[in-house]
Amino acid sequence: MPDEPTALAAFGYELGLLKRIRRMGWWHAGVRDPESIAEHSMRAAQIAALLAAEEGANPERAAFLALWHDTQETRIGDIPHTAAKYLSKPEPREITADQTAALPDASRAMVRTAVDEYETRETLEARCAKDADKLEMLLQAVEYRDIGVQRVAGWIDSARKGLTTETGRRIAEAAAALSPLAWRDR
Repeated sequence: MPDEPTALAAFGYELGLLKRIRRMGWWHAGVRDPESIAEHSMRAAQIAALLAAEEGANPERAAFLALWHDTQETRIGDIPHTAAKYLSKPEPREITADQTAALPDASRAMVRTAVDEYETRETLEARCAKDADKLEMLLQAVEYRDIGVQRVAGWIDSARKGLTTETGRRIAEAAAALSPLAWRDR
């Protein structure tokens, strides 16, 4: 078993893969250079904090959960929903357990607890993090649509249907009708 600093450094390198793994579903829509998982997770974490603040939850915790929600994709890639018919859905907690097996106790427990909380969605913070995952996808779809990618309606509809917080639903409604450059006009 490697020493603790080596295990933490190795996991850091593994997490770096998230910067290079692209979100596969966007290729189906015709996006030539889709966002990476890391890019998706960054904005999802930021949105999770905003949602949590508005919903009366802990913004730091919601952002933290969103930050870890797709880390398992270093091992399995970004599996598009079209693969579901052919593959069994990997259990994120199992992958996380493997990823963190060599980590020191405190780090291992922290990551596993975050992933478990996100996956069970029993806390308001976890529901905000999941809604942020959906909202980030919706925003990305609208951004792609704005630059001419036509086949994104399914992503927008899927995101809207998956939202559970009132704030998330209101943001989705506004975002679907708003130009991605609207922030410049304020």
